[in-house]
Amino acid sequence: MSKNMRILICDDDAIVHQSLSLYLDNEDFLHDSAYDGKQALEMIKKEHYDLMLLDQMMPGMTGMEVCQTVRRESQLPIIMLTARGEEIDRILGLEMGADDYIVKPFSPREVISRIKAVLRRTSAAPDAAHEEQLTTLTYGTLEIQPERYSVKLAGQSVSCTPREVELLYLLASHPGRVFDREQILSRIWGYDFFGDTRTVDTHIKRLRQKLACPEMGKAWDIITVYGVGYKFEAGA
Repeated sequence: MSKNMRILICDDDAIVHQSLSLYLDNEDFLHDSAYDGKQALEMIKKEHYDLMLLDQMMPGMTGMEVCQTVRRESQLPIIMLTARGEEIDRILGLEMGADDYIVKPFSPREVISRIKAVLRRTSAAPDAAHEEQLTTLTYGTLEIQPERYSVKLAGQSVSCTPREVELLYLLASHPGRVFDREQILSRIWGYDFFGDTRTVDTHIKRLRQKLACPEMGKAWDIITVYGVGYKFEAGA
C-alpha cells in the first residue's frame, strides 16, 4: 500500500520532520516537507499527495485554516497533529474536515499506524459484492450516489467528505433503523480508528448543517435517538 504513496508533512518543527521522515522512509512512503500553511497549500497545487500530516498550531496560517482551505477544493485525507489534548480542539479539527487527529507528543510508530488506517479507508477499492449493493438513494430532492461519493440537494452538489458520504449512505440505506455510535464507528471508520464516539456526533452535526433545507424534517431527517445513536427517517 505504501509504495509510491506520497505524504506531505506540514509542521513548523524541524525535529518532527526528521523523526517522521525516518519512519516514512522505512515504510517506503514518499514524502515532502512544508514548514508553514501557505507553503503547504502551494505544494498541494503542484503535486499529488495521498495524505497530509498537518500541525494545528503554526505561526501565520493555522492548521485549522489550512484544513478548511483544502476542504473547499479537495478530499485529501488529513491527519491533524496537535499539542493540545482538549476535546474542543479535536472536535474543531474534525469539523474542519480532518479525518483523524494525533495529540503530541506522539510515537512515530503510532503516526504510521494512523496513516495506514486512514489510507485503507480512503483508498481501498470495494469488493464486487459490496459494490453491487451500492445504489443511488433518493429522498425528495436529496440524492446520494455512493459509488461517486456524491450528494446533491435539489440538483446542486453538496461538498461532503468521504466519511460524511459513507455515514449518510449507511443511515439512509436503512431508513428507520437505529445505529448506535459504536456500530457507526465500526462500519464507517473501522476497528482501527483511534478516536472516540464523539467523532460520530461531530460528523452528524456537520451533515445536518450541510443538508439543512425546507424538506429536512418532512421528506427525510436524521434523528437523534437519545442515549443510543442515530437513524434516518423517511417521510411518508
